[in-house]
Amino acid sequence: MLYGIIAATSALLLASALAAVLRVPALRLGLVERRRGRTVSRLGGAAVVVGTVVVAGVGDWSGVARLGTGVGELLVVGAGVGALGLVADLRPVPRVVRLAGQAAAAAAVVPYDELGAGAGLFAAAWIVLVTSAFGSLDQADGVMGTVGVVTAFALGGCAAAEVMDGLAALLSVLAAALTGFLMHNWAPARTVAGRCGALFTGFVLASAAVLVHAGREPLGSAGALFALTAVATADGVLVLAGRLRGGRPGPGAGRRAWRTGCADSGSPRAGRRSSSAPPPSPRPSSGSSSTWGGRGRAPRAGWRVPRGSRSSGCSAFGCPPIGVSHAPRSGHPTGSCPASRRFLACKERIRLESARLRSVDPATWVMHT
Repeated sequence: MLYGIIAATSALLLASALAAVLRVPALRLGLVERRRGRTVSRLGGAAVVVGTVVVAGVGDWSGVARLGTGVGELLVVGAGVGALGLVADLRPVPRVVRLAGQAAAAAAVVPYDELGAGAGLFAAAWIVLVTSAFGSLDQADGVMGTVGVVTAFALGGCAAAEVMDGLAALLSVLAAALTGFLMHNWAPARTVAGRCGALFTGFVLASAAVLVHAGREPLGSAGALFALTAVATADGVLVLAGRLRGGRPGPGAGRRAWRTGCADSGSPRAGRRSSSAPPPSPRPSSGSSSTWGGRGRAPRAGWRVPRGSRSSGCSAFGCPPIGVSHAPRSGHPTGSCPASRRFLACKERIRLESARLRSVDPATWVMHT
């Protein structure tokens, strides 16, 4: 018990300190990404990997907390998966290479003697799915770390109930390291896990779940595995299904899932740039005939107004606001109903304003008369 408290505290403090220290070279070397207009470090996952491996390794080396058969190999292979993710953070790595590395690592830790060949292959594929799903969870501040901490604590309790002390110790150290990382990843985040931390966390948790439930009844074990990783698994399945439905090849760039669904539900994030939306063009203010809105600059192209707002591109031209139907009604010939007339008038105003935009000088944003 005393060692568990000391190990968890050490992992928490080590991961938190490393996340803060690694942020400085990451910002200087450009190992960053843009998130909601902020620059964040991508080396936070390295702090999680180092904190977990060092604390768990020292406990096993000193003999205070032996990891046991299979758990030490899991930690080493998981560190290799984290190294693969770190390489992917530093330079582009093809998705096929990442998946092949994850599949090889999963095949190396699955206990085939207890599961058999068929169930072992299914478990390896499931480990790859959960590992990739944790990579997609890192797209929002604090989500991957929170899901990882809760899952690690739940799996640690299951391992302790099965008298798998080494696996329980590893999961408690991982939960503590993720908690230290969350000190810098909670919104607004200063650092993110990147592929390094996300792949390491997902791989260790999925492999630990397989080890805990190996040798049990297959149907009950499958249900328990899904319950323990329900958030990550459901997110990965929804991302993959959404991309396949849209004709896009797999969960690569431009991920969309339920965790970011607020982008289309009227939240402040909905007002992001969109290349598919037509640029609204507000008319010049009466006090300034040569500049737009009296501010001396033109509106940014591709800006989408959030749903639920009181104005839109059409209302900027004097058309009805959002929520008022101005498309032609069914059963009425074009131009015979008030809604159709408003729709045609709005189209004409947009056409005229677009013609005026062609005479804007992009250097000074001044309208020529």
